[in-house]
Amino acid sequence: MEHITLLIGIVIVTALVFDFTNGFHDTANAMATTISTGALGPRVAVAMSAVLNLVGAFLSVEVAKTISGGIIDEGSGIQPEVIFAGLVGAILWNLVTWLAGLPSSSSHALFGGLIGATVVSVGLDGVNGDAIVMKVLIPAVAAPIVAGIATLAATRLTYRLGRDRSPEDTAKGYRAGQIASAALVSLAHGTNDAQKTMGVITLALVTGNVVAPDSDPPLWVIVSAGLAIALGTYLGGWRIIRTMGKGITDIQPPQGFAAQTGAATVILASSHIGFALSTTQVCSGAVMGAGVGRKGAVVRWSTAGRMVIAWVLTLPAAGLVAGAAALLADQGNAGITAVAVLAVLACGAIWMLSRRKPVDHTNVNEVGTQEPVGAVTAALRSVAPPPAGAASAAPEDDTSEHTPEQTPTPAAASSTTR
Repeated sequence: MEHITLLIGIVIVTALVFDFTNGFHDTANAMATTISTGALGPRVAVAMSAVLNLVGAFLSVEVAKTISGGIIDEGSGIQPEVIFAGLVGAILWNLVTWLAGLPSSSSHALFGGLIGATVVSVGLDGVNGDAIVMKVLIPAVAAPIVAGIATLAATRLTYRLGRDRSPEDTAKGYRAGQIASAALVSLAHGTNDAQKTMGVITLALVTGNVVAPDSDPPLWVIVSAGLAIALGTYLGGWRIIRTMGKGITDIQPPQGFAAQTGAATVILASSHIGFALSTTQVCSGAVMGAGVGRKGAVVRWSTAGRMVIAWVLTLPAAGLVAGAAALLADQGNAGITAVAVLAVLACGAIWMLSRRKPVDHTNVNEVGTQEPVGAVTAALRSVAPPPAGAASAAPEDDTSEHTPEQTPTPAAASSTTR
């Protein structure tokens, strides 16, 4: 194996930084509903998720192959500085959406960054359009819809099967199921998302002639990527956990179990066939499906709408930032240094902004300020006004269907508005 140059070393470190941000950005995928329902304490939940993300990184390399030899043409003249610029775009978009508390896709940020930097430096010939459509765009549209519909059906079936049992009788079993399904989502996340960084590092090694094209990720790449995403997961993306656990809908244990089981099934199936889908979109779709599936539940469609907008913007936004970084990096060592300095300054500024209103394990389950009534809410209330209990529990949120039999108790209503 040839010597790893300084530039390739910088790319590897930057890729691991992205992997770290991917970890804390996507912790909510596995643990938001588990934390919001109280099935596990926040610290215990993220620790368990971190360990299982690490284990999942060793289960497959199919997604890594899609990244290293599928989306970007290895033989098109891609240089390590192009990959560096793509990673910078992905990291900055991850941090911006984390600051906003939006569960956007780290995966699509990475894809957008790599595509944008490649197009600027090499041209459209450096991008495999068919692979992007078949293994990125189609799964991006289909996966959250499939997860949402499956979870909606599972939630309704769950409540139907337990309709003759009191919530107190079933809560313990459902919470145990939530813990098991959350563990499965964490394992699936490590299997899918950690591999994306493995693929990027392998791509950098190929462009530097360190390993042969079409090679599997070396063992040290798998270990380092797994450790980076596990560390990020342990630190917890508390802002996004709050949005997914409390901001979309008020999750009960049966819904949490259904959402996590549905999401894990979709992610693991996609990882097996090499689809580098967004675990964030899958889990968010499952949570929305769980909200619609429970009669009387509150679904905050305005929050969901902002999430969808972030999903649509992720690829082009990360691509634009990465393209600008690639233009600068192509100027040589001075350009690469400038990109690195600007990236560090931008990351520092985002961190300082986040300290104005910190969110951590102590306040992650607190509900934020209420939002103005949206068009969906107004239309629904004009046709079928919600019951008094449900209305008092969430007077300002977009809602799904309400029935008098499912009206929250006063205790439940007060717990959701704390």
